[in-house]
Amino acid sequence: MKKSHIYTRGGDEGMTSLVGGKRVSKADLRVEAYGTIDELNAQIGLLVALLERAEICVRLLEIQGDLFTLGAYLATGTESNINKEGNQIEENDVIRLERYIDETEEGLPGWKGFSLPGGSLPASICHVCRTVCRRAERRIIELSATETISPVVCKYVNRLSDYFFVLSRRLLFDEGKEEIIWKKRC
Repeated sequence: MKKSHIYTRGGDEGMTSLVGGKRVSKADLRVEAYGTIDELNAQIGLLVALLERAEICVRLLEIQGDLFTLGAYLATGTESNINKEGNQIEENDVIRLERYIDETEEGLPGWKGFSLPGGSLPASICHVCRTVCRRAERRIIELSATETISPVVCKYVNRLSDYFFVLSRRLLFDEGKEEIIWKKRC
């Protein structure tokens, strides 16, 4: 019987390879950072599967491509020379996200207070994407304390979480549903 190419057995003892071949623990902060980006990408895939609005899906698929680029960047050790221009997130990607936020927010009612995640399944998944994105941001910032990480990466991930918040509001608004506003106890 022919062995599958999916399993290599190379990670059976808790180690994995970065792009470039360096072996590190699967608990390494770099692996945690790009693994969280991968988790976010999977959540976005779920959101795309639920949405029927082509223009939003096109944007989300573009963002998924960005996240593959970002994951590859994070999976490359600093001693590697693989991360060249064009193979990483750039300032124009941040500007594109800001444009998406502005366009998505256009026509929405003003801010009424903190929104509780929910209201519809797609809006709820936007909040899951937002929170996973925030966790990825924390991991990347933690990694940047010991490794050189492009500051554009943090900007991009920060804007991306903002986009998911605004997208959740847009989806609810377009469905004629109200945001669930947190009511303070005091």
